[in-house]
Amino acid sequence: MARLNPPVQDPAGLPVLEIANIEVVYNKVVQVLRGLSLSVPVGQVVALLGSNGAGKSTTLKAISRLLELEDGELVKGQIHFNGQDIARVAPQHLVHSGMSHVMEGRRVFEDLTVEENLVAATYALAGRRANRADFDLVYEYFPRLHERRRGLAGYLSGGEQQMLAIGRALLARPRLMLLDEPSLGLSPMLVESIFTIIARINAEQGTAMLLVEQNASVALAIAHYGYIMETGKIMIDGSAEKLANDPDVREFYLGVGGAGEARSFKSIKHYKRRKRWLS
Repeated sequence: MARLNPPVQDPAGLPVLEIANIEVVYNKVVQVLRGLSLSVPVGQVVALLGSNGAGKSTTLKAISRLLELEDGELVKGQIHFNGQDIARVAPQHLVHSGMSHVMEGRRVFEDLTVEENLVAATYALAGRRANRADFDLVYEYFPRLHERRRGLAGYLSGGEQQMLAIGRALLARPRLMLLDEPSLGLSPMLVESIFTIIARINAEQGTAMLLVEQNASVALAIAHYGYIMETGKIMIDGSAEKLANDPDVREFYLGVGGAGEARSFKSIKHYKRRKRWLS
């Protein structure tokens, strides 16, 4: 596996992440992503929205090079991080270069304490040792973790475990954070709290984020830009404000103004094109 060169700071105004026409296949036969392209500008939050099975989590795993662990393969297209092609870069080298992936389902070490979980995360930081200031930064954003730092992670609530998962990623002071369904299984009050902190991290640390989320309303509330996926492809993209005010997006993803049985965004667009053709 190749290593990345030292990260170039904002090379010629390029986005921190750029994906061009990627295709992903599982078990050499099941195609999940079909010519997907997107980009994440430096320091911005980009939401990747879509229903279950659309390919959102697969997109994140393609970026962080975790596909091989699930018999997945990037068979076409390019992914550039910090201006460099990462098709053959090992996952640990991506972490060293400023990419953190907070996976769906938290995945904390339940038999370790909160602080031991954070210490364990520092072993991925080859060439840079986390110091007390890094831990203090995590505890500043998540005071509840400081209160529970000597307790086992397995006894944390779902919201606290999500805080810990994000805190572990934050220890690396990443340039890009990949967040996979941070609202999953949380109460509305906790969702609001978690997303408020995510927005603060972005604003105060300048961390770019690619946010995979089914709760479109809360994702678009903190995002600068958004993409909507179906069946492995991008169906529509635009500023967060534009998507939040799009009638079709509001009906299908935000539950505003729709009636009757659910339809896919693709079918809505097909219906409208056909209506224009017949009129």
